Parts: sequence; C-alpha cells; structure tokens
Amino acid sequence: MPVRYYFLIILIFLPLVSVAQLLAPGSNAVRYTAYPASQVKDPIFIYCNSSGNQKGTLIAGNPDGLVNHNFIWYQWSNDTKSFSIPLKSESGVKSSTVDNLDEGGYRVEITGGRDTILTGWIFTDSPYSLAQLQNRTCAYVALKGKVAIDTFYYSDPSTGVRVKLPDGVGFLWSSNPSSTIPYPDLVLNPQTFDPPLVDVTYNLQVTDSFGCISNSSFDYTSIHVKADFEFDPQTGEAPLEVTFTDKSIRASKYKWEFGDDSTSTLSNPPPHIYYKPGEYSVKLTIESDLHCIDSLRPETKVVVVPSALDIPNVFTPNDDGLNDIFIPETKSLRFLNIEIFSRSGIRVYSFNGDGEKLKNWKGWNGNINNSSVKAAPGVYFYLIRALGWDDVYYNGKLQKGFLYLYR
Repeated sequence: MPVRYYFLIILIFLPLVSVAQLLAPGSNAVRYTAYPASQVKDPIFIYCNSSGNQKGTLIAGNPDGLVNHNFIWYQWSNDTKSFSIPLKSESGVKSSTVDNLDEGGYRVEITGGRDTILTGWIFTDSPYSLAQLQNRTCAYVALKGKVAIDTFYYSDPSTGVRVKLPDGVGFLWSSNPSSTIPYPDLVLNPQTFDPPLVDVTYNLQVTDSFGCISNSSFDYTSIHVKADFEFDPQTGEAPLEVTFTDKSIRASKYKWEFGDDSTSTLSNPPPHIYYKPGEYSVKLTIESDLHCIDSLRPETKVVVVPSALDIPNVFTPNDDGLNDIFIPETKSLRFLNIEIFSRSGIRVYSFNGDGEKLKNWKGWNGNINNSSVKAAPGVYFYLIRALGWDDVYYNGKLQKGFLYLYR
C-alpha cells in the first residue's frame, strides 16, 4: 500500500481513538488516586473553598467524539462502599454535566458506542489561618500563629479501603507597612526585637499543596520608642555653638548629656556652647508615657579644634584684593593682643580683644594707628600675646618677629 494512503487512513480513524475524560470547570488543582489494589489513576479535583459554600461540577465527554451516547451518573456511598447512589441519567447526548456536587466520589457509565466508565473525586479545600498577638513589651513583639489544613480521604472502588490524599502546608508572616519579622516562613510564632515604630497590620498567609490560600490579620498599635537626633555643626573652633534637633519617636521625657558635664531635660534644648577644644560624645536618653526607654550615643562626636596661631611675615596693602590685610590665622583663641612697631620703635598699630571683638577683628590694613595715613613700605616688628580656650598661652619667641610691608 502506498505510504500516502497509510497516512490517510490514520487521519480518517483519529476521531475513533478519542479518549473519554472527566473535566471539572473551576477546579484549582488536579491530583490522581493511588489505589492500594489497583493501578488505575482516577482524577481528584480540588476546589479552593474560601467562601465556605463551594460546590463541584463534572463534565463527561463521550469517547467517540461525534456519536451520541447514554450517560448514567452515580455517587460513592460510604455505607455500601460502592458507587450506589444514582444521580442523573441522559440519553442521546455527546456530553453530560452534573453540578452542585458535594465532596466525594462520582462515576459515570457511558454506553451506546464505545462503552466507558469514568471515575473522579471532588474535594473542597479550606486551609485555616489565625494571626494573633502573643505578647509585647517595650523591647519586642511576639506573634502567635495557628494553621490547619483539611484532611481528605478517597476510597478504593475495588475494596472500599480509604486512602489519605497527601497534602502539605506553608505559611508566611508579613506586615504593612513592612517591618522586621525573623524567619517569617519558618517560625510560626516569631519574636522580633526590632519592633515597629509605627502602627502596622500583621498578616499570616497559609498556603497548602493544592495552592489554596487563607489569610488572617490584626492591627497592631506600636508602643515602641526610638531615640534620635541631629546636631550642627559637627566641628569648629571654640567657642563652638552647636544646635541639637530632636528626631525621637514617642518620647515624653528627655535627658541630654552633652559630654562636658552639662545636661538638659528639654526636647529641643537651646544651642549648646563648647568652650574647651576636644572631642565630645553626646548621649540622648528618652522615655515614653508607657515608660519605654531608649538611648542614642552617635559614633560621630562634636569636635572642637585646638587653639592655633599662625603669623604671616609679609603683606601688600595696595588695594588689589590680594594679601591686603595683615591678620594672623587663628583657631580657638580666647584672647589676642598685637602691637606693631616701625624700625625706629614707633608703634603703628595695636589690637587687644576677646569674645565678639576678637571674632569681628578684621586685621591691620596698613594704615598708621587706624588713621588714613598709610604706613611706608619696609620692615616692621610685631609682638603678639594670645591665650587659647585650651589654656595654651602664646607669648614666646614664635610670637615676636619681623613683618614686611610692600606696596
């Protein structure tokens, strides 16, 4: 026979080898039986039953495709251990449907052509979850979860022996807004020592092997506190005025320790002045109305730079905007006295001051004794005495020397 006719014959007989099957519209998962006394694999249809009133539907298609058949449906009886409860019969149709089915086993006998028997099982699945607050303190939140899954049994039609359908369960804790939950899919009763600082909703989701889901949640009102603050500037010369801004959460009592033996109990204390050069570690301790306590000592310290005095030996007061002023470079000085003399010993300039006067001092502009008379170019002699806020006294050979004035 030619090859082309062989292929033609296969195409002609394809509808005759169609296999009858059961369908379950709307089911969420399909498993297959493992009967102890039979190798037959009947389908098991799982419906997720979140509403609590889920029913099943089965559709049987005939094995001959276009040929009408007769369908007789039966339900499994645990009393007789057989498919002995009649449900429905139809004649001369291509397919048949039974719906509003409870859990259990169902069988349909198809006759009128290629006679066939189809068997299937229906289960409605409702995993259980319960999220609860187990305990809370200022330091932690302990959650409590309960989970459960349904246990399903089908029966071996040849013996009536009941067989357990394997199932498994997984869970996952979460919160909204998101907060720390240790091992949320491994520990059913987790405890966090990083509790939320805002109100959250805790949720426990349970999922079984069939993909059916149950959620349980509860609202949690935070009682927890966090000490936090910012300060500016972080460094500078003495006297250094530092502003502290409270950023704490749920604080009602405050204790600021500024690192120089001074304290404050105000939420936002007035700017604090550091007079002594050095490094200062600041600590804030807070307490809430429920007596929850937290403290913060940042790694970043307030740094007040040591005193310093650097004296230039030349300046050019020619009003070109470059090096027009003779002014020592100073840091953290409490007091400064300067006198400048001509080579003949006549004093041409002096300054003596501390505090705001020293802070606002602009230096010598090259005019004799603050008059409009300009000092002549040449060599001048200076004497400087100063005292730093760190009690360093500047009154030695390094504070005596010659100054060159160029125009």
